Amino acid sequence: MEQNEIDQESNETSGGYRKSSHIILFSLLTIWFLVSFGCGILFREQLDAAFSVGNAPLGFWMAQQGSIICFVLILIAYAILMGRLDKKHGYSEESEEKEGK
Repeated sequence: MEQNEIDQESNETSGGYRKSSHIILFSLLTIWFLVSFGCGILFREQLDAAFSVGNAPLGFWMAQQGSIICFVLILIAYAILMGRLDKKHGYSEESEEKEGK
């Protein structure tokens, strides 16, 4: 009977972890799409007319440099957010090291 309760609790934790990780993943992918495709292609003309970075129009700059910088920031955010999520659900590397000792 106790094993069944443990399995049920584990499934609920796993489902919550998976749902939260999907929310993080799809949120960051949406941001990446909007920055790279939206700013670099779809809204380029509007951004070029309204703003500039140095001597370069913003739409051009976002297509060349801004999307790369945003991608690196998204990678950092993903690592931080997933680390917090791992700790919350007990999947962090620190908890595995403590269990192993």
